[in-house]
Amino acid sequence: MTMRSIEIYDTTLRDGTQGEGVSLSLQDKLNIAQRLAEMGIDFIEGGYPLSNEKDTAFFEQVRKLDMGSSRVCAFGMTRRRSMKAEDDPGMKALVAAQTPAVTMVGKTWDYHATEVLGVSLDENLDMIGESVAFLKRHADVLYDAEHFFDGWKANPKYAAQTLQAAVDAGAGWVVLCDTNGGSLPEEIAEIVGQVKQQLADTNVTIGIHCHNDSELAVANTLAAVDAGANQVQGTINGIGERCGNVDLISAMANLALKKKGYQVLGGQPLTHLTELSRYVYETANLQWRSGQPFVGQSAFAHKGGMHVHAVNKSASTYEHIDPATVGNERRILVSELSGRSNIIALTTKHDLQDDKELMNKILAEVVRLENQGYQFESAGASFDLLVKRLAGTFTSHFQTIKYRIVAGDRDAQNKVAFAEAIVKLQVGDVLWFDAAEGHGPVNALDAALRKALQDTYPELSEMRLLDYKVRVVDSGAGTAAHIRVNIESGDKHDTWGTIGVSENIIEASWKALVDAFEYKLHKSKTSTPQQPAEF
Repeated sequence: MTMRSIEIYDTTLRDGTQGEGVSLSLQDKLNIAQRLAEMGIDFIEGGYPLSNEKDTAFFEQVRKLDMGSSRVCAFGMTRRRSMKAEDDPGMKALVAAQTPAVTMVGKTWDYHATEVLGVSLDENLDMIGESVAFLKRHADVLYDAEHFFDGWKANPKYAAQTLQAAVDAGAGWVVLCDTNGGSLPEEIAEIVGQVKQQLADTNVTIGIHCHNDSELAVANTLAAVDAGANQVQGTINGIGERCGNVDLISAMANLALKKKGYQVLGGQPLTHLTELSRYVYETANLQWRSGQPFVGQSAFAHKGGMHVHAVNKSASTYEHIDPATVGNERRILVSELSGRSNIIALTTKHDLQDDKELMNKILAEVVRLENQGYQFESAGASFDLLVKRLAGTFTSHFQTIKYRIVAGDRDAQNKVAFAEAIVKLQVGDVLWFDAAEGHGPVNALDAALRKALQDTYPELSEMRLLDYKVRVVDSGAGTAAHIRVNIESGDKHDTWGTIGVSENIIEASWKALVDAFEYKLHKSKTSTPQQPAEF
């Protein structure tokens, strides 16, 4: 089968940053651009050089990076009305960016031109043609037809004229934008087909740029490609204004792995998709979407006992692709919904799966604890310790005799609130009594616990706490509600999650913290680092 290559155009660094809560520093933008280039993204839009100093600096700095075959684009608008293109500050800024390609947005919808931009329809055509012609002298030009589908529905003859003006002036790409995100797949397919027919005698590439306001951006993008579009524009993880853009992660995965006859990124494997998705989340300081298709932490997670039983026999029964093809992995979860299959899958490394009585005992204990507010889905280390305790293979490395927290005191001189923790532990036959200060109760407990144990267990020096989360389990109980605390810890080999539940937030935190330390010490006994159950 002849494979049709679909160009991938990323606008995370411009359109993506228009999303609520998204902010990238100059170095963030450079780092993401480098990752996109390593992935093989065809076009990387860096920003609008006239809008802010950061974007101007980005184009200066990105020229120093090895971007491989990826082409960096500056983004801008047509010349202003009643001004020559060569005199327009925006046009000059696009040229000064010195990018191999420039993306220029213009008005396609007649209503938008006359009522928002305030120009006649003829002048709008002149603005498009003259701007493209000017930029074409310096770089390849992609013409973004803003509000294209709204414009085509309202006045197809004029919308077609705007595209033709760009093509006649030298644009190599015309990108059809569903700017409001309100179109349906069948509308997209029909209109893209009509545009393809109109431009059949040209060498121009048709692109598609969909927003996700109707939760149809991926479907609309695939429909456009089937109808003839050869370039897909979007953002990593779909970030962007309002409901976001099409998620390039899903678009690329569907085109390369699900659809027939298409390839992206030159046909190279997509095994780094999950890594790229999470890198962008972390760099932008955004929470992962656990349920994000293909790359989410829950994308291949199985919880129901019947499902796990089937997956153990044939993964394809509940997994539409092999998780490894996108760099993700299968996760088996344990909860009150679990059956024996879940427990067996999660206890394989303990070699206990043949003990049916123990499997039932573990399942019963999980159900009992979940009734109290425990959830082991993100606390695999606590689950592993639970299994060891019930199997009689758990060895405690220390015993808590007492702990105490003094919190809320203030360093008057430096105006800093702090907490003090005092712990008394028994390690073997030795009693340890230590105290430490911290920025909060958990930080203080962590510091005191380390002081008490570090001489006996020096391997704890490489352990660190990565995340701390608190959730009210039964909010109807008010201040007497049970509190669930999840702690994520890590060392140079892996990460693990632990949990504690109590009506006392300090006690819940202490339980999760103790489990984190115990798991590290149990893990350090093995020659190969263990991975907790949920990973």
